Formats: sequence, structure tokens, C-alpha cells
Amino acid sequence: MNVETLHIKENSWVARFAAWKLKSSNVAIVIGQTIHLYGVSKADFLKDERWVKHECCHLQQYRDHGFFGFIFKYLVESVRKGYYNNRFEVEARKAEEL
Repeated sequence: MNVETLHIKENSWVARFAAWKLKSSNVAIVIGQTIHLYGVSKADFLKDERWVKHECCHLQQYRDHGFFGFIFKYLVESVRKGYYNNRFEVEARKAEEL
């Protein structure tokens, strides 16, 4: 994926909420086709190739399943298996290695 075409929002309230919920100082979270950041600048995020690959995998998952389809499936997976074992997170972690 071409990083110049990514939609990235810094200091996002969505990512801030996720950071609070995950008890993390920095977070990237994808909603639709936008990567929301909190606690990290766009420049620093883009320097972390693994992190970018992880979030780009989530962008593709949204494309594959549709906006509401992905959110529904992601939430069901999270309830059943937890955040870490959620199949979408497992797939995104594998994408970091590619």
C-alpha cells in the first residue's frame, strides 16, 4: 500500500478513547478507511513499518467485509476470543512479518 495515499488523523478522540480503554500511551486504530492516531505523530507512525503493515491489514479487512460487516465480525470475535486472539488481530500481526 502506498503510504502517501493513506488517510491518517492525528490526535483523534477515537484513538484517545482506545488508548484509555487499552491502557496504552499510544494507539493506532482503523475506522473505515482512516487510521486514527493518539500519542504518536503521523511521521513517527509511518517510520514503524510493522505498525503500518498491521494497520494496513485492518484497512484491507474493512474493504473485504464492508464497514458494518467488519465492525460486527470484529466485535463478535473480540467477545468470543478476546482482543489478542481475535482472528482479525491475528491476521494483522501476521501481516507485520510480510
